[in-house]
Amino acid sequence: MPKKRSPFRYFKTSPEIIRLAVMMYIRFPLSLRNVEDLLHERGVEVSHETVRCWWNRFGPIFASEIRKRRVQGMRSSRWRWHLDEMFVKINGKQHYLWRAVDHEGEVLESFVTTTRDRKAALKFLRKSMKRHGRPVDVVTDRLRTYGAALKEMGRGDDRQMGRWSNNRGENSHLPFRRRERAMQRFRQMRCLQKFASVHASVHNHFNLERGLSSRPIFKQNRAAALAEWRGLFAA
Repeated sequence: MPKKRSPFRYFKTSPEIIRLAVMMYIRFPLSLRNVEDLLHERGVEVSHETVRCWWNRFGPIFASEIRKRRVQGMRSSRWRWHLDEMFVKINGKQHYLWRAVDHEGEVLESFVTTTRDRKAALKFLRKSMKRHGRPVDVVTDRLRTYGAALKEMGRGDDRQMGRWSNNRGENSHLPFRRRERAMQRFRQMRCLQKFASVHASVHNHFNLERGLSSRPIFKQNRAAALAEWRGLFAA
């Protein structure tokens, strides 16, 4: 089997610094210039445009590798899905970011559309189920679009709704909202789709549910997640 070529082969900067810069920019609510300043504090002299180049080049590559590894060693995400959408403005025009979250808070799919009708919901559901399979239960808010799309797919009867039933789906938007404010919103629809997908994978990787475990276990899991990140495409 041929050896996989390193994605860092044409870059003079070490892979460790590139991984660190990409992780800081995607994981934390930092601007490009914030990341530049933090790297400068660590003795690394790069411009914010270099950080932009790195995240655009390596962000999708890292996210794809994380998804591949998590799918291989992950428990089934087909038990219960929480579906929700959030409003995102691009150049003053309203767009919609649809998200599917499983029962443990893993963001399974992020999908951007310009409308919030049955056709958009149907496209989002078909894409999600094609990649992750069909869930046993579906939890949504009272938006009628979900009912129409699920009915067309033969899933309208098992849809669950309630006042607080979809809190997990709604709370999954909060980390992305913090990143959106730090980035001062988005300029293009394709940039929103790209960043939402990459951010979801990185957030899943470092989302350790610290309130559900003891301090020693949390520190152990955090160290394991960071070690796995540092090992992405390591020689």
